[in-house]
Amino acid sequence: MRLGERIREIEHEDRLDPVVARVQAIADRLPSGRVRDLLYGVPIGHPLHPVMIHLPMGAWTAAVLLDLLPGDHRRSARILVDAGLLTVPPAVLSGLADWSRLHERQQRVGVVHAAVNGVGTLLFGASCVARARGRWTWGKALALAGLGAIGVGGALGGHLAYYRASGANSADAFVDLLPEGWHDLGPLERYPQDAPAGDEVEGVPVMVARTGGTVSVLVGACPHMGAPLAEGELVDGCVRCPWHGSEFRLDGGTVVHGPATAAAEALETSVVDGRLWVRSRAS
Repeated sequence: MRLGERIREIEHEDRLDPVVARVQAIADRLPSGRVRDLLYGVPIGHPLHPVMIHLPMGAWTAAVLLDLLPGDHRRSARILVDAGLLTVPPAVLSGLADWSRLHERQQRVGVVHAAVNGVGTLLFGASCVARARGRWTWGKALALAGLGAIGVGGALGGHLAYYRASGANSADAFVDLLPEGWHDLGPLERYPQDAPAGDEVEGVPVMVARTGGTVSVLVGACPHMGAPLAEGELVDGCVRCPWHGSEFRLDGGTVVHGPATAAAEALETSVVDGRLWVRSRAS
C-alpha cells in the first residue's frame, strides 16, 4: 500500500476525535482579529504556516548535513539546532490557526502531523542538550532521528496542503471557467437589497449584493474552503462566509478577515435597461 493511501486511512480514524476536540479547544483560545489574521497569513496573501516551517526545517537540515561532513563543524551545527528550536513556536501557532478551520477528516490528519513533528522537535531538543554537555555523538544521532521524524511529519503536511488543498484557493478554477464577454443575469430587481443572493454564469457560481445604489458581484465560492458566499451575510461593506467567517470587500473582493488569504474574484458589472450584466475583469 502506498504512503498516500495509508495517510487517507487516518482521515477515517474516529478514535482521534477526542484529541481533535482537545486541540480545537486550545486553538479557540488564539486571539481573534489582527493576531489571528496574521497567523492565517492574510497580510501576505497566502497561508503563513508553509513559510514558517521552512525556518526550523532548514536550520535542522543544515545542522544534520554539517554533522555528516568531514571536519569540525560542531559549533555551527549546534547553533543551527538551537536556531531551529527558537523558530518552532511561530510555525506551531500559524499551523494551529490554519488547522482550526479545516474539515474534520483533515483535522484528524493534522493532529497526527503535529504529533510526529512534536516528536521530531523533542529529539532536536535532546540533541541540543547532548551537544551542550559535550556528548557530540549522541547529539548527532538524535538530530538525525529528529530529521527523520520531521520528514514523516512533512509528508502528512504535504497531504493536507496538496492532496486536500488545505490553504489553497478553492475558487481559483472558476476564474478560468468563466466565458469571456458580457453575460446577462436578468432584471436587477430580482436581487434583494442588503442581502447576498446566488446565481450562476455558465455554471460558475456568483454572489450578487445590492447595497444602496450599487451592485457588486463576486465569484460565489469562498476561496478558503469553497463555501457558498450567497449563504453568508453582509457586514460593513463585506460579505462574511457562512462556514468559517472569512470576510471579503464587496468592492473588489479583498480579504478583510481570514481564515481565507486569497481574495474573492470580483466581476465587472453594468446595468443596462434595468438588467444586470457581468463579465470577468480579465476579459
